[in-house]
Amino acid sequence: MPQDIPFLERLKLAWRILIHSDFAARVQEGLNQIEAQRAKAPLPPERLHASGLMLLAALQRGGRIIDFLQQEVAAFSDEEVGAAARVVHGGCRKVLEQFFEFAPAVAGEEGAPMAVPAGFDSQRIRLIGNVTGQPPFKGTLKHHGWMATAIRLPSISEALDLRVVAQAEVELP
Repeated sequence: MPQDIPFLERLKLAWRILIHSDFAARVQEGLNQIEAQRAKAPLPPERLHASGLMLLAALQRGGRIIDFLQQEVAAFSDEEVGAAARVVHGGCRKVLEQFFEFAPAVAGEEGAPMAVPAGFDSQRIRLIGNVTGQPPFKGTLKHHGWMATAIRLPSISEALDLRVVAQAEVELP
C-alpha cells in the first residue's frame, strides 16, 4: 500500500519531474506499467489452478480416483471396496512416482521418541496432543511427514481446457 508522502517530499518530487525530462519519462513509464497491470483480466480459476487440475486429471487417468471418491461405497461389502481400493491405489501410486519424488519431512522411525528443539520448523513438524509450554518438547513421532524432493509436472498448453479432468469415454462397436 502506498504510504503518505510528506508535503515537502511531494514538492521535491514534483520539482524533479518538472526539471528533469528523463526522470519524468521514467515516472510516466512506471505509471503506465501499473495501469497496464490493473487493466489485465484476472486468470480464470482453471488457469490459476492449472497444475492442481493437471495432477487431478493424471490421478483420474491412472487410478480413477474421482470415480472412486464420487461413488457411494456404503452399500458395497468390505471386500468390494478393498478390491476397488487396490486398483485405485496402484494407479495413483504410479502417477505420483511419475511426477514426484518424496522423502520424510523428519528423520526417525514412527513410534520412536523424538525431541523437538526450540526454533523447530513448524512447516515440517506439527505438534499434536497436549501442547503446553515452550520448546524443547519430548514426544513420540506419530508420522514422519512428507516433502517433495523432485517435481516433474508437464508444461501446460494454452489450448488445453483444464476444466476437463476426465474425458467421457465412448466405446465404438
